[in-house]
Amino acid sequence: MTDTLLSLPLVAPFIEFGFMRRALAGCLALSLGATPIGVFLMLRRMSLAGDAMSHAILPGAAIGYLIAGLSLPAMSLGGLLVGLVVAILAGGVARHTVIKEDASLATFYLLSLSSGVLIISLRGSSVDLLHVLFGSVLALDDATLWLLASFASLSMVALALGLRLFALECYDPAFLYRISRLAPLAHYGFLILLVLNLVAGFHALGTLMAVGIMILPAVTARLWVCDLGPLLLIAASVAFVGSLAGLLISYYVNLPAGPAIVLTLGAGYLLSLLAGPLGPLASRWRSSWHFER
Repeated sequence: MTDTLLSLPLVAPFIEFGFMRRALAGCLALSLGATPIGVFLMLRRMSLAGDAMSHAILPGAAIGYLIAGLSLPAMSLGGLLVGLVVAILAGGVARHTVIKEDASLATFYLLSLSSGVLIISLRGSSVDLLHVLFGSVLALDDATLWLLASFASLSMVALALGLRLFALECYDPAFLYRISRLAPLAHYGFLILLVLNLVAGFHALGTLMAVGIMILPAVTARLWVCDLGPLLLIAASVAFVGSLAGLLISYYVNLPAGPAIVLTLGAGYLLSLLAGPLGPLASRWRSSWHFER
């Protein structure tokens, strides 16, 4: 039976190599935890804000690295604390000054990225910098997998309990603020979940591509369905299937795994633009068909 499975190209790498199994498990955790957060980012029209926030954790992770080296607890705690501080500061600047939220996030993004790279450069090498920026999904150890699984579980529970609040804040935040005292909890709770999942994605895909597994599956799923429930389910499925395909491509073609995963998810998005029922081609065809009818 094992020999038969080893002969199958889609299964053999995960049976033969433990690092491939751990990478796949890490991608599954990100698909279940980070990708649903990406769906809400897309619905809030904050996709680029997610990219900015992914770089906001870099200084904290860099400080943790400077203190303890490539230590999982130090880098995770540093990234989490600094990410939360940046999220609160960016929101405060947008609320209390004439600076809009996108400009505020862009400013903190530039400051965070440059300061994080500078901090790492003070002690580390170019190899360490590449590890932080681009991740090492094929080098996930058991401790990192537990971290990813914990964050994913926390995110799934929080989304299940607050799904209605998160959905209302996406579609009509002013109405939510009028009818519920929990509106601030939904807003800041979502930011906390965002930072948690960006920290998780940072360990696997690095700060530059962690947001890829959030946003690309979300926009791909949006080209197929409109309802929130199917949207979350399809986005998570697309993220996992794209991660699986990316890992296989990286194994057989000898490519870096992180970029291969993100590019595979990007290819799924491009295909959905062509074939998705809510994509531009299908929408144009439906319009002409309705006109002819």
